[in-house]
Amino acid sequence: MHVELQELGRAVKQAQYRQHRALDSALQAIDTTLAQWDALRAISRSPGASARELAAATFQTEQAFGTLAGRLTAQDLVERRPGHGRRIEHHLTPAGRRILAAGHKIADEVLADCFSALPDADRATLLDLLQRLTTLPHTPACSPADE
Repeated sequence: MHVELQELGRAVKQAQYRQHRALDSALQAIDTTLAQWDALRAISRSPGASARELAAATFQTEQAFGTLAGRLTAQDLVERRPGHGRRIEHHLTPAGRRILAAGHKIADEVLADCFSALPDADRATLLDLLQRLTTLPHTPACSPADE
């Protein structure tokens, strides 16, 4: 049984790796990376969020997200504003919204290709199974420390 579970874990990771490489490569056409576009998506979903909140939403450490946010700010894609206390809020600039929208189009094309081998019913089943894995309570060994 453990070999099958290890193969399953590796297959999930391999599919994710292929998808990320394809997205990162395609996003170069709009001069961004998958990490940058994902940060723009997270900021778009939660305008005014802190670096801590956005780091968790993008599966990064606070330090890594802070560095990334600094690059996005220097590119005029993100604006950082003072919030309550020491909180720094993050907002998209008009240029950030344009890159985000262009990235959505690219992602739709890339993901359609990545999942093209699966019929719609299989895609729905896969999505359901993965959502169940990520929403069920987990053992301590399978839960990230920041959850």
